[in-house]
Amino acid sequence: MTENPFLGPALVEEATKKSGLIWVRGEGPERALWHLWHEGGVYVVGDGAGEQPLPGLADGGTAEVTVRSKDKGGRLVVWTASVSEVAPGSAEWEAVAPELKGKRLNAVDSEKVLERWATECRVLRLAPLSSTTELPDGSLAVPPVPSPATTRQPVPAALPRLLFSRRGAKKRGRV
Repeated sequence: MTENPFLGPALVEEATKKSGLIWVRGEGPERALWHLWHEGGVYVVGDGAGEQPLPGLADGGTAEVTVRSKDKGGRLVVWTASVSEVAPGSAEWEAVAPELKGKRLNAVDSEKVLERWATECRVLRLAPLSSTTELPDGSLAVPPVPSPATTRQPVPAALPRLLFSRRGAKKRGRV
């Protein structure tokens, strides 16, 4: 059976376009990043105030990108990418930055986000070099990245009594 040379690039493009997040590993830890697929590559923005971190991704380097299935969440394809930085004000920037702005959810300063990205952030292009759909032999589990976030505190002991008492049920119209 002959392998189709177009299947790998087509799978990379379609899976990446449809996925909301991609997992990217440069020289640092693997991170989930929101992204935009545009003209044969992925664009990510980060490393600025209020934006996603881009650890270990450097201009001229390479990265490993893992794309998950949107419906099942399982790993679909892994591809190696060349990393290049998009210069603010360039033709590529002018084509991509407004598209990225449209994908950016919950930006605090949505009117001035492009100016902030130009001065404080980096926009990177990840261009596919190779891909594989082979599953790994072992687990890909890694410890979580250190964070100041904490888990919830235990539920107060009185809360179930307040929620499920007869008086609370009357207020909700159940009794």
